[in-house]
Amino acid sequence: MTNGVKYVPIGDVTVGVKNWNPQEFGARSFDYIDLSSVDQGEKKIVEARRIVGSEAPSRARQLVEVGDVLVSTVRPNLNGVARVTEKFSGATASTGFCVLRPTNKLDSRYLYHWVRSQSFVGDMVRKSTGANYPAVTDRTVRAAMIPLVGVDRQRWIADVLDRVDTLRAWRQHAVTELDALASSVFTELLDEFLDSPGCTLRNLGDVADIASGVTKGRKLSAGSVREVPYLAVANVQDRRLDLSGVKYIEATDGEVERYRLRMDDLVLTEGGDPDKLGRGSLWRCELPEAIHQNHIFRVRVNDAGRVHPVYLNWLISSAYGKRYFLRSAKQTTGIASINMSQLRRFPVVVPDYDMQKKFAEQVDEIERSKAVQRRSLGELDALFASLQHRAFRGEL
Repeated sequence: MTNGVKYVPIGDVTVGVKNWNPQEFGARSFDYIDLSSVDQGEKKIVEARRIVGSEAPSRARQLVEVGDVLVSTVRPNLNGVARVTEKFSGATASTGFCVLRPTNKLDSRYLYHWVRSQSFVGDMVRKSTGANYPAVTDRTVRAAMIPLVGVDRQRWIADVLDRVDTLRAWRQHAVTELDALASSVFTELLDEFLDSPGCTLRNLGDVADIASGVTKGRKLSAGSVREVPYLAVANVQDRRLDLSGVKYIEATDGEVERYRLRMDDLVLTEGGDPDKLGRGSLWRCELPEAIHQNHIFRVRVNDAGRVHPVYLNWLISSAYGKRYFLRSAKQTTGIASINMSQLRRFPVVVPDYDMQKKFAEQVDEIERSKAVQRRSLGELDALFASLQHRAFRGEL
């Protein structure tokens, strides 16, 4: 025992749940909770599927009630965790969850926060087996240790973590709402653009220079060679860049000059999964120097007074753009990709430039607001992690 905290197996302070066979229900229906029912970001059940007993999957077995804590046993690094609320009490959970029902020695919310903690998740990841679908057993989950204090203390800790968690949820909701606002503004303006006088359609290749990038594993030509950061498909998301895992590649000075990204270049993925078609974002010189690989197209507007890069980014990533890419892409067994010719033929709706500029200014204002919310969210995330760490060590 340390700081009044003792460690006990989770199975010692939880009880088993009732299993049943839904096939006995016949044509009657019931609520079913599987992994798709849980929002892994918000860590809560967002919906339960209504299914007929005779059509129920074999995994539909566990009857849950309010206060139960569900822990996904598959891919524990994704932390598919949720707490059953009154709305879902009486539903049936998939055996893909280990269902934990606290005894009177354990507060349900305290348990919920523990199984979300880095300590618990890291323990499950280390103990998981399987290459493609790493998983743990219910027995492993129940054998895992939980730091235990008195129930009143557990409730106090849960209250503190709940309050900070609520603030985090509000901040994340604000970011989501701002994203929705920007999309709404663009949809309305696109309709306005299409009806505006002088609006024209131009092929993307007529208003922008399009190029592929550097190929990995190529034979380097003679000349000075150095390492340089490069953008891969994983770095290019939908209207944002994820630079948390930027890799380096050897390139000659000539290649660096040829493939170097410039301010307001639009980088687009050529495909792979259908959702990657036309996925792209603007390069805003986030790194002092970077090039892009051959699975990324670089689109550089060559008529700055005719097409605004921000507007072009939103047009290509909109439903309008997605429809074009899905129609044009070469598709085989779940893989879809576009080539240079198809990208050059993309029909760009070109409205009055002042209208495009007005939209870009609105987007910039929304992005500034999002940046404020994200900074606040980051601070709350750090506070929550610190409180969580201290709470389960008996230091709060």
